[in-house]
Amino acid sequence: MFHEFHILTRTSNMFRNPLQIPPAGCFHCNIPQHIPLYFSMEPKIPLLFSALCFCLVSVSGDTLQTYIVHLHPQGLTTSLFPTKLHWHLSFLQQTLSSQEDPSSRLLYSYGSAIQGFAAQLSQTELQLLRSLPHVVAVRPDRLHHLHTTYSYKFLGLSSTTNGAWVKSGFGRGTVIGVLDTGVWPESPSFADQGMPPPPKKWRGICQEGQNFKATSCNRKLIGARFFIKGHHVSSASPSANMVDEYISPRDSSGHGTHTSSTAGGVSVPMASVLGNGAGVARGMAPGAHIAVYKVCWFNGCYSSDILAAMDVAIMDGVDVLSLSIGGFPLPLFDDSIAIGSFRAVEHGISVICAAGNSGPLQSSVANIAPWIATIGAGTLDRKFPAIVRMGNKEYVYGESLFPGKWLPNAEKELELVYVTGGNSGSEFCFRGTLPKAKVQGKIVVCDRGVNGRAEKGVAVKEAGGAAMILANTEINLEEDSVDAHVLPATEIGYAEAVRLKTYMNTTRHPRARIIFGGTVIGRARAPEVAQFSARGPNLYDASILKPDVIAPGVNIIAAWPQNLGPTGLPEDTRRVNFTVMSGTSMACPHASGIAALIHSAHPGWTPAAIKSAIMTSADANDHRGKPIMDGNKPAAVFAVGAGHVNPNRAIDPGLIYDIRPDEYVIHLCTLGYTRSEIFTITHRNVSCSGLLKMNRGFSLNYPSISVVFKQGTKSKIITRRLTNVGNPYSVYSVKVKSPEGVKVRVKPRRLIFKHINQSLSYRIWVTSTKKTRTKKISFAEGELTWMNAHNNFHRVRSPISVTWK
Repeated sequence: MFHEFHILTRTSNMFRNPLQIPPAGCFHCNIPQHIPLYFSMEPKIPLLFSALCFCLVSVSGDTLQTYIVHLHPQGLTTSLFPTKLHWHLSFLQQTLSSQEDPSSRLLYSYGSAIQGFAAQLSQTELQLLRSLPHVVAVRPDRLHHLHTTYSYKFLGLSSTTNGAWVKSGFGRGTVIGVLDTGVWPESPSFADQGMPPPPKKWRGICQEGQNFKATSCNRKLIGARFFIKGHHVSSASPSANMVDEYISPRDSSGHGTHTSSTAGGVSVPMASVLGNGAGVARGMAPGAHIAVYKVCWFNGCYSSDILAAMDVAIMDGVDVLSLSIGGFPLPLFDDSIAIGSFRAVEHGISVICAAGNSGPLQSSVANIAPWIATIGAGTLDRKFPAIVRMGNKEYVYGESLFPGKWLPNAEKELELVYVTGGNSGSEFCFRGTLPKAKVQGKIVVCDRGVNGRAEKGVAVKEAGGAAMILANTEINLEEDSVDAHVLPATEIGYAEAVRLKTYMNTTRHPRARIIFGGTVIGRARAPEVAQFSARGPNLYDASILKPDVIAPGVNIIAAWPQNLGPTGLPEDTRRVNFTVMSGTSMACPHASGIAALIHSAHPGWTPAAIKSAIMTSADANDHRGKPIMDGNKPAAVFAVGAGHVNPNRAIDPGLIYDIRPDEYVIHLCTLGYTRSEIFTITHRNVSCSGLLKMNRGFSLNYPSISVVFKQGTKSKIITRRLTNVGNPYSVYSVKVKSPEGVKVRVKPRRLIFKHINQSLSYRIWVTSTKKTRTKKISFAEGELTWMNAHNNFHRVRSPISVTWK
């Protein structure tokens, strides 16, 4: 029997990626100002700028500093000033002394992504300006550096501090095996300058095939293979459908190139997507080697091919397996990834898998085996604003990677149209469903869903539409996955879509323009759980909390095949090196790269130890110190698992929860699996009755804690075992945040470790105090943390999940 799997990305069929071109505009001053980016509708602004290049001066003894002033757009519509520039200067006129020309202080006049200006002010002037009507906020101008696969910086990875990169040698000596759609070996992310030779244990090959030679591999990309037999025999007309496929390890879709470079790509300067997110691209473990196993083809990934690849990868000598592949949850004995990964773990290989993109549906998380690290997706604090200014002067927030300022008339105000009616699917902008007479030369609103996001843009362009607004429906809420489209376009959240459609329904001739704002870093609250990220609870094993953690998976910029460039853009923007994608597919290789760093720093650690380090060091709060959010509410453990990955803490976790392969077998017995089912998974012929007698009260030594109270059960006893991997003499005290309706008692409350690798056990008594029962399943959550008495760094945290059935 075959199981079809899918690569877990939320991006639509990305049309080709854009080249590295200069940023589209400095609307938020988030890029260095040596680039002359002064955009305005006012002809005087360039002259003003040239006259304003003054260093800091002193005004009445008060030093000047540059500030960005955010204004309420309504103020402009109600003011009597002839232009935006005059309005902005009026604020300075009220703030400065009457003898000074306000234009001498103005740096930029903004009217696109924000309404406001940048100016030099003294502290006294700043206080006066803040008190004026229509001043929403005033922020000091900050120095920002250019970033692209900026996720490494978002995670705190740096070559200048003693963190995970330095401690692991950037992952050197570790081999990451990636099961995906193949690789584009010419990508600069796979250059091998400065890379050491493959480790002596490496036994892999560089398999030749269509447009792929043995010389395509190097010291970075040390292995490449393809597996097509399962796909070939299961496809209705394989020969007819293979036109766009390379029968080789070469990547024809881009997904595998993207994930491989995210996990272990080398540093590539001046990377961007149409000028957005410009900076240095780096994988999580830039010093690690990469081996690619192509198992996914035009219609998916077959279990036979996946198992064949895993089988070979184990023999090749990989240290980490990264699989951005999956579907819906399956019983472990029916899950080829779970089965293959058990063998890999037995051989000391960490297996990292995507959680799936079926969120926020409950119990949708896939790849649920306890020996797999299951990774959900979170957001970054990087945005690509593309604001819709409606004809009524109100603004709708959206995001886009389209290089607006680089094409003429990209921001022109046009008529809005939303084509509905019948069963043609025109509201989703299927190709061939948009009447040319209705959409030509207009901005077309397309509902998200059913067909690919980028495909909708192609449909609009083919019908003569001038631009597109991609509107989220209720199922996507405010999710903001961006794309590089073939025409001016932006994506808006559900709440904004309701506002836009309300305007259109109440206006005889609705009009709008899209204002592209480049790249903005650091202003959004992050991380948050991605709406699409699959959720728990674990459908087939409630005693194991899944997903394990979340990692960056929204709008991730990484390598892309150079033959997949977008059409419809200027010729000089079609060369492709990088593109943006979203999905747990993108989160998975982040965790895979982090696992490679830990393996390089601690080559003797087991896969369970590495996973424990990632989980117990994960962040429960966002970068502002507040709880990680899931939409408009704090994220539950079934969405976030143990938290958001923190590589600098994971490299030095202090304590780890280790698990031997034999313990997984006992765990399968506790689930009631039959002898044949357990053999299918483990290739071990065991007697569960005998094992359970020898291990009474057994609980798997998992880094998170999940308790299920069935009818009539009031109390559970759980045992855990911690191993010291920190300082030789360490003392830890426990801190418990009990779930609501539950009493938690831990004994002992202090663990005293006298040497490295010493293991100590503790027990947890979990007692339900709920007095009423409902017919519905109910949940509660808390946490248990072991705190090092001698330092603040080692905090070993485990989430607690309680379910009443």
